[in-house]
Amino acid sequence: MEKIVESPYQVKSIVNKLERIPYGIDLIKTREAWEKSNKGESIIVAVIDTGCDFNHPDLEEAIIDGYNFTTDDNGDVNIYMDYRGHGTHVAGIIAARENNQGIIGVAPKSQLLVLKTIDKNGKGNLQNVIKAINYAIRWNGPKNQKVSIINMSLGGVQHFEELYEVIKEARKKGVLIVAAAGNDGDGRPDTQEISYPGFYQEVIQVGSINEDLTLSSYSNTNINLDFVAPGGAILSTFLNGQYALLSGTSMAAPYVSGALALILNLHKEHHDPVISSFLSYSYLFKHAKKLGNSYLEEGNGLIQLA
Repeated sequence: MEKIVESPYQVKSIVNKLERIPYGIDLIKTREAWEKSNKGESIIVAVIDTGCDFNHPDLEEAIIDGYNFTTDDNGDVNIYMDYRGHGTHVAGIIAARENNQGIIGVAPKSQLLVLKTIDKNGKGNLQNVIKAINYAIRWNGPKNQKVSIINMSLGGVQHFEELYEVIKEARKKGVLIVAAAGNDGDGRPDTQEISYPGFYQEVIQVGSINEDLTLSSYSNTNINLDFVAPGGAILSTFLNGQYALLSGTSMAAPYVSGALALILNLHKEHHDPVISSFLSYSYLFKHAKKLGNSYLEEGNGLIQLA
C-alpha cells in the first residue's frame, strides 16, 4: 500500500510569549468577515492528520469528536492524541478558541472532527486516509451535524483510483476538500511538482506564501493549484499546551479551510450543501488577490475574506 505522510514542514521555534493574532489572520482579512459569519459557528471541519492534543487550552472546546485509524495507543480508536505536533498546529490555525489566552484561529467558533491517520513516527498509509474520508462524509454529530470541510495537510506522489473515487463521492455530497500542495518545490516557475490528493481538480490545492507576500520557495507549483495562503513561519498551537512557529504548505491549507468555514455561514440560506460549497469556492475565486506570479505559482491568488 502506498505510503502517505504529513507534508514536510519546518519547526521554526517553540514559542512562549504570544501575540494573540497571528499575522495570517490579517493577511487574508479574516477579522472583516467574523461578524457576518459568526466566526464559523456550527461548521464542522474534519482534520485528517496526526491527531490533535485534545487537552490544549486553545483546542479542547473546539473538538467535537475524533477517531484513531493508526496503531498508536494499541489501536484504540478513541485515543486520537497527537504525538507529532503537526495535526495540533493545523487544528489551531482553523479553530483555536477566542479565550483571552494563546492564539486565535481563522474560524474560532467552528468545530473539529479529528481523524488521526498518521502515527507518532510521521507515517501513514493511503488506505487509512481513504477510510478517514469515508468516515468524515458519513459522520453524524450529536445534533445530527455533518462535516462541511475536510482538511488534508498530507500527500503522496502517486495517483490512486480508490482515493480519487472517495474524493469524488465527498464532492457529490457537497463536502469541500482542501489539501496542501506539497513542499517539493524547487523555486522555479517553469517546473511542476505534483502531490496527491492536492492535484485532483476536485480538491482545493493550496500553496504557501510568506508574510511579505513572496512565494515560499518550497511550495509546489503546478497547473491545478487553486490558491495560496500564509504558510511561512506560522504561529499556532503545539504539543503539551505550547505554541510553535512552523512553515509549510501544511500551514497554508488550514487557512483556506478556516476561511471556508466562515464563508459557508454567509450562505446559510442555501440548505443544499452542493450549492453552498459551489458558492463558497466562487467567493474565494472572486475575492482572491493576484500577487503578480504565474498561475502555476499562485493559482487564482491569495485568499481574501473581504
